[in-house]
Amino acid sequence: MMDMQKLAYIETEFIKTLCLLPADAVGKWGKMNAQQMVEHLSNFFKVSTNQLHFRLITQTEDLPKYKAFLLSQKEFRENTSAPMLPDEPLPVVCSSLTEAINGLQIQIALFIEQFSTGKIITSLHPVFGELNFEEWVLLHFKHVTHHARQFALI
Repeated sequence: MMDMQKLAYIETEFIKTLCLLPADAVGKWGKMNAQQMVEHLSNFFKVSTNQLHFRLITQTEDLPKYKAFLLSQKEFRENTSAPMLPDEPLPVVCSSLTEAINGLQIQIALFIEQFSTGKIITSLHPVFGELNFEEWVLLHFKHVTHHARQFALI
């Protein structure tokens, strides 16, 4: 069953909170600056809507334990890194943090629209495998709250 509170947090509350983030904010851990973090989140919404593609890097036999983590209340640990990404943060693409936040908001809306209309039924996450809308909401919630903790927003 869809967790509407988590979806509402992603769509509304998280964006409001990001708008309070100073452009020069420094994370409590990790190497990304505030704008790199927001653009990183946008990119993973693009993965969920098939705009960005990564191959599956998890062994098929290990997918159930990743799915169990996804369905649990466990959070990502500090300094958790995405194994398909480079060690150093990607350079910023947007001209400002505000532009990056607006771009993230567009990607979130596109995610909701494409899954809710059935244009996308599942899409491939490189670590967690094929995920449906409910599973992506759980993963995106874990991911955005992880970065909100990183930048002391929650």
